[in-house]
Amino acid sequence: MPICQNCGHKWSWTKTWKLSLTLDHGMICPNCGKKQYVTNRTRKMNAVMTLVITTLMLLVNIIFGPAPVLFIVLIVVFLLYIGLYPLWLELSNEEEPFW
Repeated sequence: MPICQNCGHKWSWTKTWKLSLTLDHGMICPNCGKKQYVTNRTRKMNAVMTLVITTLMLLVNIIFGPAPVLFIVLIVVFLLYIGLYPLWLELSNEEEPFW
């Protein structure tokens, strides 16, 4: 779970998801009120995971053709992503450039 870099408060799973769904780059700590940013490492990991999962799904669809099983696997992978995202989310005090 993410930990605020200012006050050391450990965020809950639900609070992390609620704040992650906003369009703002920063997330306000529910304890101290300071703005926290997702680290560059976490953003890169999310980008790689999205690319790998999408590529695998497309390859499976091309090789085996469209199938209901593929749709079920896609839903399961999406639910796993939702469940695990707050566990690897890291925060920093400053917004880091992506590259």
